[in-house]
Amino acid sequence: MRLSRFEIYEQFNKWLCAWNEHDLEGVMEFMHEEVIFNSWNGSSVCGKAVLKKSWQRWFGNHGNFKFILEDFFIDEIEQKMMFSWELDWPSPEKNYLDKREKRKGVDILCLKDGKIHIKNTYSKTTLEIDSAKVSMYAI
Repeated sequence: MRLSRFEIYEQFNKWLCAWNEHDLEGVMEFMHEEVIFNSWNGSSVCGKAVLKKSWQRWFGNHGNFKFILEDFFIDEIEQKMMFSWELDWPSPEKNYLDKREKRKGVDILCLKDGKIHIKNTYSKTTLEIDSAKVSMYAI
């Protein structure tokens, strides 16, 4: 199943809304059964059921996180998408627990059968915590 550019964009918008509504079921709808999620911290999760389980605690205690879309690119022929984002959430960093953090990054999504099959996430190494710039190397 190949999606048109419009269908990819439509699915992506629905998916992003599910993230910002903290709707784990909605987020998982766009994930392929064999999804491979590569996180910004170097960890990887394989399989939709395992990914859902790994995200349950985060979604259950979400701290009102929000993803703000900054830019996107869709390659209809290759069934890929890239988008840049800003995440506003309670910081998980040891010295800054629960202070508001803004983290910027990029996701590269590869689709298979109309679903996200590979999700590669990259994050900048400088964060904004309580309006101050903080290097992840200093944490």
